Amino acid sequence: MDAATIVRDASRCGTDTLAGLQLEWAAVCNVGRVREANEDAALVEPGRYLLADGMGGHDSGELASEAALETLAAVEALGDQTETQLALIELLSDAQIRIGEIDTESERRAGTTATGAVLVTHDGEPHWLVLNIGDSRTYRLQGGEFEQLTVDHSQVQEFVDAGFLTPEQARVDPRRNVITRALGAGMAEPEADFFSLRALPGDTLLICSDGLTGELPDEEIADLLRGAATAQDAAEAMVEATLALGAHDNVTVIVIVVHEAAADAGGTDGAGRDDIDGVEAADTEAGTTD
Repeated sequence: MDAATIVRDASRCGTDTLAGLQLEWAAVCNVGRVREANEDAALVEPGRYLLADGMGGHDSGELASEAALETLAAVEALGDQTETQLALIELLSDAQIRIGEIDTESERRAGTTATGAVLVTHDGEPHWLVLNIGDSRTYRLQGGEFEQLTVDHSQVQEFVDAGFLTPEQARVDPRRNVITRALGAGMAEPEADFFSLRALPGDTLLICSDGLTGELPDEEIADLLRGAATAQDAAEAMVEATLALGAHDNVTVIVIVVHEAAADAGGTDGAGRDDIDGVEAADTEAGTTD
């Protein structure tokens, strides 16, 4: 298998044509204005769009997120939904082992979140199989309605579920970085959530690290998505808005806009995969890492 297309400290965009759909995508990964190292990374391959937010400090978090995405890149697009989910569960276990072998310079163990979507086949139709472990998120914008598809595996989400915090309070609560599930991080066998939804023209998927949602409320994120002409415009606008607010964490976004493929567009190859002049990595000041 060719090396996976992993984006870190960069911006990329392109178009993939699969299963009668044209998938216009853009990925922007930025270190932010405070962190010294960028532990985020994104995977953008035809029909496979995933994100990982590493932890463990400096190179440990970077290695963990890269190991997760390189391992998950082995999953194939357009496979049967059930078989693909089983394959992802096995790959998550492989990533867990690989991350557990990473040496760290402190007592903190390397780990990472993982979320995103793989295009699969279910009942003869293209579907998104969404996976999540940790507190990175996958959203859908459909018919103007913005919906969080994943559920955070975090301490503050448990407080929200129990009625002790509102979602607005959770977004700024000092315990918001405490996650309850992850790949690696000394945790037991990984336990991911999976969600299935039809892949429909007109929909937009947003995959993001908590560097975005920790700075911007959902309403503002939705407005930026609705107001953007292209996936690239949307991704850049969200990262620029985060930087304007101080970008206290690494921030990574992947935007996929689903169109109906032209009648003469065939094949499953990812076409038009060009680097873009995206948001450049910001100058950083000394700070702490998760």
